[in-house]
Amino acid sequence: MNNVQKNGKRHQSKVTATPFSDKELEYFKQLILEKRQEATEEIERLQAQLSTRENETAEGDSPYSFHMADAASDSTDRERAYMMIERQKKLIGYLDRALERIYNKTYGICRVTGKPINKERLEAIPHTEISIEAKLQSKR
Repeated sequence: MNNVQKNGKRHQSKVTATPFSDKELEYFKQLILEKRQEATEEIERLQAQLSTRENETAEGDSPYSFHMADAASDSTDRERAYMMIERQKKLIGYLDRALERIYNKTYGICRVTGKPINKERLEAIPHTEISIEAKLQSKR
C-alpha cells in the first residue's frame, strides 16, 4: 500500500486493484456463491408456501376458516412472504455485483474511500462495497 506525505501527515492513497490474492478471492467467491444459493432456496421455499396457500384458497380446501381475523392474518402472512422474497432478490443482486468485482479484480475496495475493506468485514458481509470507516462517516 502506498502512503503519501501530505501536510506532514501520512495518508493512504486510493487502491484500484483488489488487495486480495487469487486464493483469497476464490475463498470469497465460494462464500458469496453459498450465500446466493441460500437466498435462492429461501425464495423457492417462500414461493412454494405462497403457491400452496393460494391453491388451497382457490380450491376451497383451505384449513383456515373464513373469519375476518383469519383472513387478515393470512393477508399479513402473504405480505410478509412477498417482502421476504423481494429482500432475498435484492441480496442476490448485491451478491452478483460482488461476484463481478471479484472477476474484475476490484473486490474489497471501498467505493467511498478507495481503501481496502477489512477482511473480517467482508467475511461477515461479503457483498459490502464500503468499509467500516465509510459506514461510520455516513452515519454522522
